[in-house]
Amino acid sequence: MKYCFKVIKPKSSEKDPEIHDRWIQKFLAHLATERGASAYTQRNYRQALLEFHRWHQQERQQPPAWETLQRDDFRAYLRFLGRHQLGRAAIQLRFCALRTFYKFLIRYGTVAASPIKNLALPKMGKRLPKFLTTQQMKELLVAPLKLVPGPDAKDSVRRAATILAHRDVAVLEAIYSCGLRISELCGLQAGDIDWHEQLVRVRGKGKKERLVPIGQTALDALKGYWNLLSQAPSGEAPVFFAGAKKLTPVSPRILQLRLKKYLAAAGLDPHLTPHKLRHSYATHLLDAGADLRSVQELLGHAHLVTTQVYTHLTTERLKRAYDQAHPRA
Repeated sequence: MKYCFKVIKPKSSEKDPEIHDRWIQKFLAHLATERGASAYTQRNYRQALLEFHRWHQQERQQPPAWETLQRDDFRAYLRFLGRHQLGRAAIQLRFCALRTFYKFLIRYGTVAASPIKNLALPKMGKRLPKFLTTQQMKELLVAPLKLVPGPDAKDSVRRAATILAHRDVAVLEAIYSCGLRISELCGLQAGDIDWHEQLVRVRGKGKKERLVPIGQTALDALKGYWNLLSQAPSGEAPVFFAGAKKLTPVSPRILQLRLKKYLAAAGLDPHLTPHKLRHSYATHLLDAGADLRSVQELLGHAHLVTTQVYTHLTTERLKRAYDQAHPRA
């Protein structure tokens, strides 16, 4: 079962509603236990399905009977989303959840076929992944240490800031060296690192594991961070702690917020996300001559077509270089 979801952000005023639909409950339990979907995927599927359930209740004055819904019901929902000026991506995401939900219902014999199959949706515009150049990456990787308070600061404050800065350098080096998703990085355990072979065991989407190489520079940054701790982590302990004295894993949200500071300090766009570092990893590998299939395996992509988007980046740059340099361009 393929997950194709990004974050659907609920309104800040909305409380998390209770689920009174037994099939939605079963589906979400299936995602969490049997499929091993990430917390993000579970949250987003839940949000999308409850949005449809709420719409159907208001529009039809009754909850949806999934086994009797027809294509026209979903066409009506599609028109409703369009009237509320949802973008193409937002509409695609909601129907992605509904499509996956119906695959689950078919598998459990609740319905014979999906009424959403082949439903015409607004086409997504082609958007190439954003990435940093190699020089921009170098500037970003040194940014955390530049923000450490000077000698005028209290020793305790400076020490705590130094530990976090070295942690964040190691975080950035690991993402760029291994092409990790932020959730994969936060889930790393000390025992996942093979220091001798320079390999990292990564737990990706759907509980799939893969081994990826990690460079010596990233390992050195990790050692520099661990050397500042009272005790280096081992076994199932997280690689990256939440704080100097907090022994829980650092959260993706904390890293996202700290990345914004480092991007600004390096003179880069602070709106870039940790995932853009993964894009940079893939793009730089292909620029250096890595083959597409190898990059697919390193990224943990289930399908080659997901990786092929990066080839457009390298092709576009080659075209620009040709146009600028060739006398007959």
